[in-house]
Amino acid sequence: MKVVNPRTGEADYEIAPLNADAVAAEAKRLRQAQPDWAAKTPQERGDIMRQWADAIEAALPKIIPALTDDTGRGGISMIEAAGVPDQIRRWAERAPKLIDAGQPTGQPTSHQTITTSTQLVPYRLVGVISPWNFPMTLALIDAVPALMAGCAVLIKPSEVTPRFIRPLMETVASVPELAKVLSLIEGDGATGAAMVGNSDFICFTGSVATGRMVGEAAAAAFIPASLELGGKDPMIILADADPDKAAAIALRASIVNTGQACQSIERVYVARNIADDFLAALKEKAEAVQLNYPDIKQGHIGPFIFGKQAELTQSQIDQAVSKGAEIVTGGKVENLGGGQYLRPTVLTKVTTDMDIIREENFGPVIPVTIYDDVEDAIAQANDSKFGLSAAVISASIEEAEKVAGRLNVGAVSINDGSLTGMVWEAEKSSFGYSGLGASRMGASGLLRFFRSRVLMRQSGDAAQIASFAEENFS
Repeated sequence: MKVVNPRTGEADYEIAPLNADAVAAEAKRLRQAQPDWAAKTPQERGDIMRQWADAIEAALPKIIPALTDDTGRGGISMIEAAGVPDQIRRWAERAPKLIDAGQPTGQPTSHQTITTSTQLVPYRLVGVISPWNFPMTLALIDAVPALMAGCAVLIKPSEVTPRFIRPLMETVASVPELAKVLSLIEGDGATGAAMVGNSDFICFTGSVATGRMVGEAAAAAFIPASLELGGKDPMIILADADPDKAAAIALRASIVNTGQACQSIERVYVARNIADDFLAALKEKAEAVQLNYPDIKQGHIGPFIFGKQAELTQSQIDQAVSKGAEIVTGGKVENLGGGQYLRPTVLTKVTTDMDIIREENFGPVIPVTIYDDVEDAIAQANDSKFGLSAAVISASIEEAEKVAGRLNVGAVSINDGSLTGMVWEAEKSSFGYSGLGASRMGASGLLRFFRSRVLMRQSGDAAQIASFAEENFS
């Protein structure tokens, strides 16, 4: 299977997708090794995971170029890859405490002679199907806590961005105990479908359409599915906000990684009294953003990682304009050296019948709606099938929190944007079509990979059948 380089448009890499039989064989190998892995103490698993973190750190000179070729961006690839060892060490430190706290013993019950103890039982094999926008981070965001829980893990990263898999698997192979229970495989959609039937728990990050298919297949197989899907995150800028600061926040939160992030701001609602100043500042700042072409070491944003996403983004812009939206700046995808680039695009006079407002865009596009009444802004922000996250900007934290508490989303950044990409400790839910399952952040990020087994101890006399004789109740 040919893989396209997003900077050149050329198919310069090749993978051999695993078929269903190969997936089943790899799943069997991992599942067979899982009991020994689960029998280790959390501290022992943590020590092995720290070895892996060290191995990844040593291999960054090989991993980062592969990730850069996968995505067409340089600096963010460095940040992404370099952050993974810290992610692993963080879970290696936190997981033993969370596991211990989750297994209380000698707990009293409503019956004086009965006490309980809880055991956490890991799922045997967790399957992870991950996307192309942050290929390495999102391949491991579920896998690392699952491993710390005592699960074996099989990962299929996106076929759009597979170049990092081989150097990363070399680091896995360098830690023999880990290699028994962790594997990353190359594959396409059929490979991913085979994983659902060979896993005991499935994690999927990607589109709503594919997530629905994964969820339906998981339900048919009676296995749990953790689905992290799309977003259409709104930002509400209140009347007392500093328009220049708000513009800077909105721009960064909308266009980092070329807008290819589920928590990107994709709708902005600004109070009329500051709208002119906000739009002027946003236009100025947007036009100062540079593409990383022709030099990947220069500029702020790169090409679209996936060519079809460039087409979708352009079609949404074109449809909006055809329905009356106005382009303040940007608006046209450019083919530069074979890569598909879009300069930050600001739209006004957008309406709720436009796809740019209704559907996920996944590009550096900022549709701006001017409001007169904050109640209307809240209503419009909530008028979405998605409910991933949002942002509120205000000079008053108190006023911002009042608005934030009424938004139909799982996380709200106040006086900033997309903070869920920076804060790992806070649990959140995905509302609406943005996903299903427990939070991948906070304690639930680990504990979702366990089932609970309760041991109930009777210290008194066990009930006898004579107690249930009918004459006792007459």
